[in-house]
Amino acid sequence: MDLQHMRYAIAVAEEHSFTRAAARCFVVQSALSHSIKDLEQELGVKLFARTPRRVELTPAGEAFIAGARASLDAAERARVDAAAAQGLVRGTLTIGVIPTPTAVDIPHLLTRFHAAYPDVQVCLRDGGSEELVAAVKQGVVDVAFVGLAENSPPRGVAARELNREDLALVLPAHHRLAGRQRITLADLSEETFVDFPAGSAGRAQTDHAFHAAGLHRTVAFEATTTDLFLGLIRHGLAIGFLSEKVVPHGTQLILQSVINGPRRVEYLAWNDFNPTPACTALLTVADTH
Repeated sequence: MDLQHMRYAIAVAEEHSFTRAAARCFVVQSALSHSIKDLEQELGVKLFARTPRRVELTPAGEAFIAGARASLDAAERARVDAAAAQGLVRGTLTIGVIPTPTAVDIPHLLTRFHAAYPDVQVCLRDGGSEELVAAVKQGVVDVAFVGLAENSPPRGVAARELNREDLALVLPAHHRLAGRQRITLADLSEETFVDFPAGSAGRAQTDHAFHAAGLHRTVAFEATTTDLFLGLIRHGLAIGFLSEKVVPHGTQLILQSVINGPRRVEYLAWNDFNPTPACTALLTVADTH
């Protein structure tokens, strides 16, 4: 069975269109359609059901696509392993990164990695820590830079601790606590907070600190980006905790330390079951970063 035919079938399945799949694969539509027809004849089943608006997988097609993806992954791994046997590091490396990494300068790390291993194609994927850890477990992401609450290391994957830091309390310039010398969580129990979505690792860092102190807080706003997070604080709508390294200077915001405030631990996580040569190379570069 031709691997290229598998790639065409996967493209049609993902694009739901022969036209878009052909453009994605840089072939004319007639050639792609002919390849799919040959593949269906070889298998003895119909892979796709064509409707006026889109193309859908048949039950047989769904089963085939799952196996085709696994076959292409295996073929790619075989190619990479063969190159590694000759001392070459090639292939694709997918790196997961949280929106607010501070322990590692990611662009600088990638620049060093590319200089050392120019034949590796790097794909960057951002997301929440819990999402990225799950992706590492599933083999979708090779390595991930994540941030978790203290005493909550990544589970089910290998991990290296990179950094621990106390999160800073971010206040609008006119806030009553802006000039306070000593602040505890109890001083914040009546405040309105902005935080990351409930259930996320970013949210858990502050939730854990308040729970440990036996305190309740009001989270009126949830934000998935630091721009929105800081904008709500800047306009006096809320206060919140962030790493001081992600708060730009000159933004009319005040950063304060909180004695028993939340802490964040950053990790580099990877799946140590048969990691690719590119993954191993990245770990080595990160270790000397």
